[in-house]
Amino acid sequence: MRGRIGCRLLVLSVLLVANTQIDAACVDRTQLAHSIVGIMRHFDDTDGRPDLIGIRATGWFLSPTTIVTAEHVTVAMKLSTSDWKPLEILDGDGSQFIAARVQRLAGGLGEKLAVIELQNAVSGARTVAIRREPLVPEEQVMTLAYPGGRPHFVGGRFIRFGDDGKLAGTALLEIYEGDNRLVIDHGASGAPVVDCSGRVAAVVSNVFTQSIVWASRKIEVPTPWGTPNVVSLPVQALDDFPRSN
Repeated sequence: MRGRIGCRLLVLSVLLVANTQIDAACVDRTQLAHSIVGIMRHFDDTDGRPDLIGIRATGWFLSPTTIVTAEHVTVAMKLSTSDWKPLEILDGDGSQFIAARVQRLAGGLGEKLAVIELQNAVSGARTVAIRREPLVPEEQVMTLAYPGGRPHFVGGRFIRFGDDGKLAGTALLEIYEGDNRLVIDHGASGAPVVDCSGRVAAVVSNVFTQSIVWASRKIEVPTPWGTPNVVSLPVQALDDFPRSN
């Protein structure tokens, strides 16, 4: 979240969007081209958010007419299961506006996956394979990060599945770039987590951080090395539903 800056000057970034540059070594970038997109809901006067001009996030194509993201992204965008609302789809240097609504939610306890239905198919959209088997401890994974506002893939590992409270059933990851364990921040909601075969295994939901006070300032610091710092939602629940064409 960002602070309020004047009137209707702020874009709330659930996930910043830009040209996707995939540079994780074990992912075939051609396999993922035109499959991961930025999504933005532009607010108008009827949305009751005069302090915001819109919400940005990300998602990936389950089909040319459906995009998967995290549930709280669609809540922040004020998308519903009934009303069609314009959604900007950003892929590389191009974008288009398509009416969208929430088709369904999938998953168990806690936050769910959200499948966004598009009124019209996106030309050139490429679907991503879903990983059906669960991740295993120490397995390498990748997801999107946005240093400097430009997206690229960063790596890490799957540690374990959450087993209690709001974390039950979630996939807990340790993601980093060099010594930077804050490379995935609160803006990365909805980013796909892929294995080295380019299959989507989970969707980023939240991050773990710690706060310390130094000289009357609150400073965000990462969790210790060897512990999870990213919470993600397994995608296997999507197999309960057929894909749209």
